[in-house]
Amino acid sequence: MGGWQPAFLQNAVAQTIILKVTMHTAAQSSQPTVIRTNLGAIFVSLELSRSTWLITSLSPGRSEKMSKHSVLAGDVPGLFALFSKLGEKSRIKTGHTYPMITIQEAGLDGFWIHRVLEKEGIESHVVDPASIAASRRSRRAKTDRIDGEALLRTLMAYKRGEPRVCAMARPPSPEEEDRRRICRERKALIVERVAHVNRIKGLLFAQGTTNYGPLRQDRRERLAELRTGDGRALPAHMQAQIRRELDRLELLLEQIKAVEAERDALIAVQAAAATPSPVTMLLQFKGIGTECAAILWSEGLFRHFDNRRQVAAYAGLAPTPWQSGSIDREQGVSKAGNPRLRATLIQMAWLWLRHQPKSVLTQWFNDASSAIGVG
Repeated sequence: MGGWQPAFLQNAVAQTIILKVTMHTAAQSSQPTVIRTNLGAIFVSLELSRSTWLITSLSPGRSEKMSKHSVLAGDVPGLFALFSKLGEKSRIKTGHTYPMITIQEAGLDGFWIHRVLEKEGIESHVVDPASIAASRRSRRAKTDRIDGEALLRTLMAYKRGEPRVCAMARPPSPEEEDRRRICRERKALIVERVAHVNRIKGLLFAQGTTNYGPLRQDRRERLAELRTGDGRALPAHMQAQIRRELDRLELLLEQIKAVEAERDALIAVQAAAATPSPVTMLLQFKGIGTECAAILWSEGLFRHFDNRRQVAAYAGLAPTPWQSGSIDREQGVSKAGNPRLRATLIQMAWLWLRHQPKSVLTQWFNDASSAIGVG
């Protein structure tokens, strides 16, 4: 039918076309997940949990349809048996043998599964889950099946070379990972020490006593001499509770000394090495102490960075601009990196201003602060 049509007839035709398109789209959405591509490998995603591992795979010769299997958590032989079955099915249907490429999220399971897979010659990737694009709807569907499919699509896009698809983690070696234990344990012990000190001071403050230092060498002798704000001796049960707190505090102090001795011994080994180590070079700067140098070395300088932007991104210090139309503002640092490294870098920056007041970097910072009216 050509030429002019009445408005009601035009609307009826348009509604018919929209209805057909909608019905076609709904029919497509009810079909299994299908990816039209030429596969050169078997792509596998591992959705890990405490009870089961959901395995989502996409193999050549299976009409490019995702398949899903599950194994018990920690069942490595069962996982490899499933991989062998997937490889055999692809070989029977295509007549070719394909390599296997896996992906998993960085999380509670650490990197041991990644190391097991690489030991068997399987290409393995560990992805930062926060870097994967997700729906921005307030209520979005989230299941292990959906997450497994999203991981698989992310892996394929990454292998195609698409930029900014995700952020793949670089797993440390077992030795590098174990070296981090020292500084991280010391940090945990310091947090516990602060909690015990605050608890003791809080108990005494409720009695009107404010001049007691739990970290002093004569803490036990002074405890017996303390008086409340109204001149009474400390109640017996409170003294007993504070003594038990002091027992735990003194145990923490001994453990902190032991951890620091391990740290110093490790740095001494690096200092005696023929090749200069990053930790020994850092200690040559005025304003950088043993703990800061050890954290920078174990948390950041154990790996290679191409430029300063990569260092900032890894530490979560990269800028996060918000630009859209006439809106142009800065949201601050991303905080999407290693929090221990980021905190140490910030503390070291302030220490640098204090201990290196005449350096070029300090003078630049002071001039920039004065220009914007800060400081």
